[in-house]
Amino acid sequence: EVQLVESGGGLEQAGGSLRLSCAVSGFTFGVYAIGWFRQAPGKEREGVSCISTRDGSTSYADSVKGRFTISTDNAKNTAYLQMHSLKPEDTAVYYCAAGSYPCNGIDFWGKGTLVNVAS
Repeated sequence: EVQLVESGGGLEQAGGSLRLSCAVSGFTFGVYAIGWFRQAPGKEREGVSCISTRDGSTSYADSVKGRFTISTDNAKNTAYLQMHSLKPEDTAVYYCAAGSYPCNGIDFWGKGTLVNVAS
């Protein structure tokens, strides 16, 4: 059974940093790309970042470029999203997902972790 479990969300002040983790089980890294998506209250879910676990290629939404960094620890089957210079508009439920790079097609979703950025 494939599982993606997010952690690391919480309340942070604007300008602060958080690191989200996504623990993956049920498949070996290299088979799927790993992506981070987010959904703010009243808005549609949007893609934040994606990483190929085969060659390390990455992509980012324009709104997070230069502030967020996606990475993986293949030995631990874990993906990360390091978030710096957080803004109130980054407030959302963040989801980890597995699919085909650049994460346009998703096969598996995590349940999400809430990030709340206070102004």
